[in-house]
Amino acid sequence: MRLTKVLLLPAVTTMMLAACQNTTPQSDGVNDAPQTEQSLHERILTLDTHVDIPLDYMTAVDPGWQTEAQVDLPKMVEGGLDAMFLIVYTPQTEISGQGYKDAARIAETRYRAIQQLIIKYPDRVGLAYTAADVRKIVGEGRKAILIGMENAYPLGPDLNKLDLWARRGVRYVGITHMGHNQFGDSSNPKVQWDEPESLHGGLTPLGRQLVAKLNDLGVMVDVSHAAKSTMMEAVALSRVPVIASHSGAMSVATSARNLDDEQLRALANNGGVVQLVALDAYVKALTPEQEAYKLSVWEQMGFESDKQIFGMTPEQKADYEVKLAPMYDLAPPASVADFVDHIDHVVTVAGIDHVGIASDFDGGGGIAGWEDASKTPNVTAELQRRGYSEDDIAKIWGGNLLRVMEAVEDGRAGPKRR
Repeated sequence: MRLTKVLLLPAVTTMMLAACQNTTPQSDGVNDAPQTEQSLHERILTLDTHVDIPLDYMTAVDPGWQTEAQVDLPKMVEGGLDAMFLIVYTPQTEISGQGYKDAARIAETRYRAIQQLIIKYPDRVGLAYTAADVRKIVGEGRKAILIGMENAYPLGPDLNKLDLWARRGVRYVGITHMGHNQFGDSSNPKVQWDEPESLHGGLTPLGRQLVAKLNDLGVMVDVSHAAKSTMMEAVALSRVPVIASHSGAMSVATSARNLDDEQLRALANNGGVVQLVALDAYVKALTPEQEAYKLSVWEQMGFESDKQIFGMTPEQKADYEVKLAPMYDLAPPASVADFVDHIDHVVTVAGIDHVGIASDFDGGGGIAGWEDASKTPNVTAELQRRGYSEDDIAKIWGGNLLRVMEAVEDGRAGPKRR
């Protein structure tokens, strides 16, 4: 049990929190949680492992105040969200010297923004390097900020820069993103580049070195966005638990990005955790009626392949989105209840110790009932409605991830797995 949270934001934020606490949800988990469930929510440590930030973070977008972003400090206080990984994300582009330089510049911009957040609001946030840091910062009434790197691509053709990123506070590194890279195969090849389904057959030699080096540095290996071959090889090679920082369950919603039951069991056997992602397309697959409607739009616009979709001009894309919009009226969007279906499935397949939560806010995430960080208690309420105990909810909301962090910290430069 940790210390009770202390609110350090202006009075207006305190008033918003009080208003949130006085509302009552319906049984679908979409409205705000009642006082009894809010109290449970306030007692546990809540950690979101994937929050994206724009390139103008801490300049045009200052999260110290209410913003249009899905996550800012007032929304975290209102929703009782204690800790989050802010993401150093770079899109996958061409494997070349110039591509590496461009990616490194983007990564540096995002890191500097996170650094500025820590510097500007030291009484409200703190940078956590360890699981113990997270608990200490939250116990002090501040929000714990951690750093994750989504896509190892900006590291370049070797691992010389990885020590620097670890010293800066990066605590997980995703092997790939959308498109194969120098470390391994992605779950989503860039069809617009005519990439094959598999380019390397899993990890590259450099990718295997990456896994070993992350183990040595005490940084978690993240297999979200990795191809199954890449993911399974990384889990087999790592001598410490591995995470999927923002993925879904394939058996609940089919997507190339989601993990099948074999992968879930492999993560569990490794001692790792899958942080389930609240992104509509990965939480709830299109219905047959929606798929048929999408196909009709494709036929209308003369599209025959995904390559043509990704190769659209801006004008074609705008037209496509207008034509496709009615498809979303054919079925309800993904909800908190749909999201918790993924949690239920992973608990059944992998066990309660191997599941966590990631929003992917400001990177496409958000579902009905958990549209932004202020609505975070609704997830807790749905878990409690389904009969999860307080101890289990605490594991799901952060305990499991912190356990993995500790195992990775303890395994730093330890004996190699045979």
